[in-house]
Amino acid sequence: MHLTQDGYIRHELLPNNRYDEARGDRESAYQGRYEMTGNRINYWDDTGFTADGEFRDGVLYHGGYVFYRER
Repeated sequence: MHLTQDGYIRHELLPNNRYDEARGDRESAYQGRYEMTGNRINYWDDTGFTADGEFRDGVLYHGGYVFYRER
């Protein structure tokens, strides 16, 4: 699980190459599939939206947000 510093956005990368993103009170606000290539990640939301991100030193940079690994 990766989350923004305030915990508002929670991004779970599932082992079956699917992801589930919660926002605030809204569980499973976005779902879709992802692929990793090196430190890059590409997303395909079930609604057709696409996005990408990058892992640097264990931190995920995605969509203008910074996600930290949950401890």
